[in-house]
Amino acid sequence: MTLALAMILDAVFGEPKWLWDRAPHPAVMIGRVISWLEERMNTGNRRAMGAVMVALLVAGAWVLGGVIAALPLGWLWQVLLAAILLAQRSLVDHVRDVSHALQVSLADGRRAVARIVGRDVSDMDTPAVARSAIESGAENFSDGVVAPAFWFAVAGLPGMLAYKAINTADSMVGYRTERFEDFGWAAARLDDLVNWLPARLSAIMILIAYARPDLWSLVRRDAQLHRSPNAGWPEAAMAGVLDVALSGPRSYEGVMQEFPYVNPEGARDIGARKIEQAAGVLWRVWALGLGLVVIAALVL
Repeated sequence: MTLALAMILDAVFGEPKWLWDRAPHPAVMIGRVISWLEERMNTGNRRAMGAVMVALLVAGAWVLGGVIAALPLGWLWQVLLAAILLAQRSLVDHVRDVSHALQVSLADGRRAVARIVGRDVSDMDTPAVARSAIESGAENFSDGVVAPAFWFAVAGLPGMLAYKAINTADSMVGYRTERFEDFGWAAARLDDLVNWLPARLSAIMILIAYARPDLWSLVRRDAQLHRSPNAGWPEAAMAGVLDVALSGPRSYEGVMQEFPYVNPEGARDIGARKIEQAAGVLWRVWALGLGLVVIAALVL
């Protein structure tokens, strides 16, 4: 029930700007710790030092979660912190911002989608902007909602904090660049591991929410096309229920890369309307997840 309350609190309030203008967000604090450690540890045997950094982060997050849970009114602090670490409301808001901007102009749509994706947006047409927003919504639903909720259900607040530490580390150092190729290896591999089951669970939940078990073969086929071992699962499920083609060619740092389409049979000429439908999918699957959490709480 702690998790259920946290999910509801996050859905209602999201990320209140007034609060985070006055205090650092926990994810920002985790990021500062990672930056501090990386500056001091990214040397020598970089792969080994990167593994040590990740171990320190996980251990520290686990202990901190246990301390918070043990405080007086520990259930209340767990609800509040878990709600902060979930990202359903903010995710949907960011996805819908792209839809609203795209309805104003293509230039506005490009600016809005640039806030949630890392690819080049300057040459995107309307369908490319829409695809990018939908892909980001599907992938981040797994990383930002299902995975943290899953690890809270498995291991309480320590598990959720440890997951967020791993996920944040991967987003900061898990790149194949000269600086992070070796140092970020452990963070990237561990992030793949802790997201393996939540990613597939996300895809299953999307299909259950729309009573589309017939799409499972499509999901299994096209999830493998994604460059990530996990992101392709919720993305393929989203593409299936919306009947759109996602992924495909895109530009990074001025270089066009010919990635294959996920669900290539789906519609490609899409726009703001499909983004709105994707936001509806995210809320419908969230509601299914909340129902499952409440049932588990009552049964267990």
